Amino acid sequence: MHHLSAITRLLKGTAFALILLLCADCKPASSQPNPAHQDPSPAKRQKIMLALLLDTSNSMDGLIEQAKSQLWKIVNELAAAKCTDGTPPEISIALYEYGNDNLSSYEGYIRQVSPLTNDLDALSAKLFALSTRGGAEFCGYVIRTSLEQLDWSAANNDLRMIFIAGNEPFNQGNVPYNTACALAKEKDVVVNTIFCGSFIEGVQTDWKRGADLANGTYMSIEQDRRTVYIATPYDDQISYKNEELNKTYVYYGHSGKSKKDAQVQEDKNAVHYGKENMVERTISKSSHAYSNSSWDMVDAAKSNAKVVTELKTEDLPDEMKSMTLEQRQAYVKQKADERTKIQKEIQTLNASRQKYIDTHTSEKDKAASLDVAMINALKERGKTKNLTWK
Repeated sequence: MHHLSAITRLLKGTAFALILLLCADCKPASSQPNPAHQDPSPAKRQKIMLALLLDTSNSMDGLIEQAKSQLWKIVNELAAAKCTDGTPPEISIALYEYGNDNLSSYEGYIRQVSPLTNDLDALSAKLFALSTRGGAEFCGYVIRTSLEQLDWSAANNDLRMIFIAGNEPFNQGNVPYNTACALAKEKDVVVNTIFCGSFIEGVQTDWKRGADLANGTYMSIEQDRRTVYIATPYDDQISYKNEELNKTYVYYGHSGKSKKDAQVQEDKNAVHYGKENMVERTISKSSHAYSNSSWDMVDAAKSNAKVVTELKTEDLPDEMKSMTLEQRQAYVKQKADERTKIQKEIQTLNASRQKYIDTHTSEKDKAASLDVAMINALKERGKTKNLTWK
């Protein structure tokens, strides 16, 4: 009897457990998590991805000089773009050189100078290091190489563009340009061609045909035409703001100090082309396009606040090594607030500067140069991706 009583109790307990499980499965639908009501994963920002393919053969000194002098103006136009929801797109730029005897003939006289990057100081440094030397200019080869090597996105709403500039026939080399342009079209990468010479000659040497095949724009520029800058009453104020802005950068990590030094060096490179070019760079540094989270604590903290407190003492700048965690946070926040204030002041000054430039620029000065050609093509194609510019 004792054993029978134990077995009965066991069976009752098992039955009770089964009832609980069944009841759990029979909960009303309203009490179950509804996937439709769960927070969606954050939407990815729309991107603008550009690859600049520059001919660095002997005759292209003027083109390279234009690229060096106009980089920051082009960046500023990119930074002014807005997505449909009013947010700015992510911006990355790649750089290739081709047609230079210093490059390997086995690789088609082509070199990837920089992959797609938002490290604009590094891009600027590599651009300023370019030099020219005679060689064979294989347009189809460099287009195909950039399409295969670069990490292009696949999102439908991203703007992917190649700008290739040179002055030799477009059909040279053992990679047919029509094959390369067909690959670009397949990847939804627009190929814009910039012929350095007369418009008609560019048409006759297939530069226009290349653009047509890849849904791009064909343009011709005067490669030896010096960039025309309009001095304004606001330039000195903006240049002074750059000095203030640099003081808000707080480097970290083993390469942080060298990156901070590189920032100053690129300021000097910009000044080499005159005060106005330095002004354009300062305006870029006041925009979202100029981000240095890999070495600057203020930018890094925007996406990961813990970076300020988790860094090892040896990875901090000297002025922070003796700080408590709370003092670190306060210091970085102070620098962030200072930067936001300075950047807003620069943007306000630039709005007045742009109005002044618009009313003091002659039609002759608006003639096609590298920046004008690129900006016009960007804005026109950007419309197809619902990007807008003021």
